[in-house]
Amino acid sequence: MTPGNALRRHAIAKAFHFLCATVTWAGVALLGVLLFHVSYSGFMWLDGQFLSSFPSRFPEKAGLNSALWGTLWLITLTVAFSVPIGVAAAIYLEEYGGKGKLSRLIEVNIANLAGVPSIVYGILGLVVFVRFFGFGRSVLAGSLTMSLLILPVIIIASRESVRAVPGSIRQAAFALGATRWQVVRSHVLPSALPGILTGVILAMSRAIGETAPLIMIGALTYIAFVPNGPMDAFTALPIQIFNWASRPQQEFHQLAAAGIIVLLAVLLLMNAVAVFIRYRTEEGNK
Repeated sequence: MTPGNALRRHAIAKAFHFLCATVTWAGVALLGVLLFHVSYSGFMWLDGQFLSSFPSRFPEKAGLNSALWGTLWLITLTVAFSVPIGVAAAIYLEEYGGKGKLSRLIEVNIANLAGVPSIVYGILGLVVFVRFFGFGRSVLAGSLTMSLLILPVIIIASRESVRAVPGSIRQAAFALGATRWQVVRSHVLPSALPGILTGVILAMSRAIGETAPLIMIGALTYIAFVPNGPMDAFTALPIQIFNWASRPQQEFHQLAAAGIIVLLAVLLLMNAVAVFIRYRTEEGNK
């Protein structure tokens, strides 16, 4: 390599590094501006009345009690449906499915489903859960739709975590006479659990902010009661924020900013709990 070529390649590398740094910090700066604007507009509305009141046509009386409880119902049922199915599917594909044509076909379809727009899952939920099974505009229909949305993410992340467990652990357990299920239950799953929880965190972070699937299945924008069961009608924080942001009055835009702050707080709290569980799991595996 001539000195001229080395200098040119070094200059290109520095230019590329500068470009990447510029794009990264531009994104961080834009995020900071958005957070500042939301905080400046919405903090004045955050109080006990805002959290305990129901939606209203009068901004000073409006709140998101029903949307907050609807989101908690939705996320709880979504976790209950998607996590066991996603982890079980990942374990089957990695530990029992083998490398045949059927397994490869399933892998390709799961990878494709992870990139499908969320509105498609909303249409599927409308046809299957709302109309075919007759669940209506209920929390159950919404949580099943959200479960379909995040299942590919959970399956892919769980498969990578199970695949990362050293094969020597499996061979040592087999050498001591353990069955495959005993190996999976007592050795593979505990070792892969931190990575699985990471995938669950990412999936839940996507589910809690989705609006399009809920609009498609008919989640209501005005609910003056708190859901008491899976078959009750519901609304969610993204739906309520969308409703307020679409109104012309400036006060409702500020209410939408306050709702965004509450949504971020719920998301961060949920992620903090999951990170703590993952940390405790990692410490227990050492």
